[in-house]
Amino acid sequence: MSAKSDLRPPPRARRWDAPRVAGHVLMGVWIAAGVLLAIYLVGAFSTDFAQRYGFRMLSGFWTTIELVTLSLLIGAAISLPVAAGRLSPNPVIGALAYGYVYFFRGTPLLAQTFLVYYGAGSFRAELDAVGLWTFFRDAWFCAVFTFSLNTSAYQAEILAGAIRTVPRSQIEAGQALGLSRYVIATRIVLPQALVVALRPYGNEVVLMIKGSAIASIITIYDLMGETRRAFSRSFDFQTYIWAAILYLVLVETLRRLWDVMERRLTRHLVRDDT
Repeated sequence: MSAKSDLRPPPRARRWDAPRVAGHVLMGVWIAAGVLLAIYLVGAFSTDFAQRYGFRMLSGFWTTIELVTLSLLIGAAISLPVAAGRLSPNPVIGALAYGYVYFFRGTPLLAQTFLVYYGAGSFRAELDAVGLWTFFRDAWFCAVFTFSLNTSAYQAEILAGAIRTVPRSQIEAGQALGLSRYVIATRIVLPQALVVALRPYGNEVVLMIKGSAIASIITIYDLMGETRRAFSRSFDFQTYIWAAILYLVLVETLRRLWDVMERRLTRHLVRDDT
């Protein structure tokens, strides 16, 4: 150890200023609330309730995962051409892509779901003539369709913004090497853009998980749908508490998995300054 390091002053103890005190008090309140909630759930737990509604809520939990996963995958596929349109120098294509993103990001997901599920009935004859009424009369397909369009707008904006962060010089270097536009896009631009977009993508997944509860309003028995049905029959408030816990478990599990994936994909960006 060098002499210079020996002369460093010892670290000073942090002062108990107002923000630090407020933070500890707030943490204590949350801990106390968690303990009281746990005591309430233990006291209110009923074997009959668990047998009657537990498996149904777990089934709804799995339905929520299926709905969100399918919507995100379809939305990711749709977001690629939309993001390309947002970056297109063609004013017509750019305007169409902007209008698409503007509408689905600027209107509530609930209104979009109602517009598709209930609005499709107004065009039953036209949809039946082209063979699409079977699709739009099913609540599940309407929810997947609406959620996919909604998340594709957000994903497109995330992807377009991440692509803009890639230096133009790297694209020009690929062109100077004679690489095709496809190779430049898939081997140079997208890998770097996806690293930048990784955290916003994780936020969008979390928002979709919480927003998926809207599907219960159009008779889909996802986690919230099963919770509403259980409460309407039991009038037991703990049904909503268990639903909130299941949503929290799903979001926290996803957050931790996303953190692990982000660390692995960005480990080459970590600098060792020691």
